[in-house]
Amino acid sequence: MKFKIKKGDKVEVIAGSNKGKQGIVSQIITDKYRAVVEGVNIVKRHTKPVNNNPGGIVEMSAPLHISNLALLDPKSGKPTRVGFEIRKDKKVRVSKKSGEIIK
Repeated sequence: MKFKIKKGDKVEVIAGSNKGKQGIVSQIITDKYRAVVEGVNIVKRHTKPVNNNPGGIVEMSAPLHISNLALLDPKSGKPTRVGFEIRKDKKVRVSKKSGEIIK
């Protein structure tokens, strides 16, 4: 599946209880259409002690659905839609708001 959001992109949550929060995508889960964003959708996980890990309550970022995320425009820093264009014989992602290339 091809997504318009990739690992390392700066995104903003546009729906749900975390609406308005921003972060960087650390992982994409393609088969479930989800992404993990650092510092957003924090949940507490109770872990058992195993080998070196003492266990206890660990806070971690839970995955969000891709449809609830919007890529941030590199120029203005506001949420934007993403388009594709061919520039210099290469397909690139382009911000619909400013026309800037998204790296």
